[in-house]
Amino acid sequence: MFLTLFLLINKGYSQVATNDTIPVSIDSTKRPLSEVSNEDSILRIINLNPFFTLQVDSSLSYDLQINKNPENYYWFIKNAPLGLKIDKNTGVVSFKAEKGLFKSGKLKYDIPYKVEIGVQNLQNPKERADTGFTILIYSTEVIVSKLKPTIGSSMDLEEGDSIRFRVQCEDGTFPIEQITILTNEPINKFKSVNKCDDEFAWMVPFNFIKENDTSRIKTLIIQFVAIDKFQNKDTATVRLRIKPGINYPEKIMEYNMISDEMKKYITNLKLTFYVISKNIKNTKSTRTGFDISSSTTAMLGTILATTGNSEGAKNTGKVLPSVGLTLVPVKEAVSPVRVQEQNTASQIRAAIKRLEYMYGEAALVGERDPEIISKMKKLREEIKQSKLQLVDLPLVEFDPRYTQEDADKYFNNPKVIKKYKLKVN
Repeated sequence: MFLTLFLLINKGYSQVATNDTIPVSIDSTKRPLSEVSNEDSILRIINLNPFFTLQVDSSLSYDLQINKNPENYYWFIKNAPLGLKIDKNTGVVSFKAEKGLFKSGKLKYDIPYKVEIGVQNLQNPKERADTGFTILIYSTEVIVSKLKPTIGSSMDLEEGDSIRFRVQCEDGTFPIEQITILTNEPINKFKSVNKCDDEFAWMVPFNFIKENDTSRIKTLIIQFVAIDKFQNKDTATVRLRIKPGINYPEKIMEYNMISDEMKKYITNLKLTFYVISKNIKNTKSTRTGFDISSSTTAMLGTILATTGNSEGAKNTGKVLPSVGLTLVPVKEAVSPVRVQEQNTASQIRAAIKRLEYMYGEAALVGERDPEIISKMKKLREEIKQSKLQLVDLPLVEFDPRYTQEDADKYFNNPKVIKKYKLKVN
């Protein structure tokens, strides 16, 4: 017993006195939680999904979580599509993909929207985590893209007019890849449309409406056919009602030709009137000389017959009055009364005055006179009518003895005007 006690005391003494250099291992898992070091000290979102895919008219609700106590943090969002929200206190993301948002164009299908989110400590602004995710909305319903020309469905035009408009697109499920033009009448020299926002341009040619067409108004139907990559089609139709137009450059040249023809005809008529009127004046002078001679002879015979002293003078006086009477038929034979020429001159003068009046009435008003065709028609009719009226008249087109200035001066002479002026008894 004594020996056993001695051994125990000796063993305990030896353990206290011994300096063991081998370190003793410590199990930290058995230490209190407050004494264990916090190795996860960086703020993180622990359940982030980087990509969300939604079908139209479906909803999204997703609860984001962090590795810290959420009571001391708040959430925020950037670049969110319309309708996407986040609860700043809990971090719950919610979204409703309503079809109305896509019909109005505020949202689009098959386009990835990149959303930025973040969480921050309320007491320490430097403790913050920024990240993001992508959301895409798709639809099983195919919406065909639409064509929208920047013009009404119908329009009135005339030959020579120009038309320009753009063909815009309203995108549906799939964008338009090609546009084709179809027409019910062949057209050329137009600016084609091949893709969205291209411009169609065309000038209506003056020969678009043919002379043998039964209708004077022709309808041109233009169809724009759009096709996407899956051969879905949309057609936009524009109707152009086209009426005959006036080719002003060509019609002005034609009018000038008719105008020159009328002026030349009036000039020739004035020269003819001048010659005829001069001949009538010379005839009148001859007849006046015969009248004076016959009157003098008859008067002399009367004087000798009444006052003569000799028998021979009285006999001569009886003969001379008869001589004066014989001069009258001689006068008629040598210089007859030219009633026909007088009437012809009056007719020519009336025709000239009428042509000059119509020439002034048919004058053009500007370079684009809308009545140019009717005025040309009037000039043609007046020239034709005058030529028919004076069909047997030999026109004096050129005579070296007379000039145009002499004819105009004589035509406008007040004495000539008075001579041919109509009188009412």
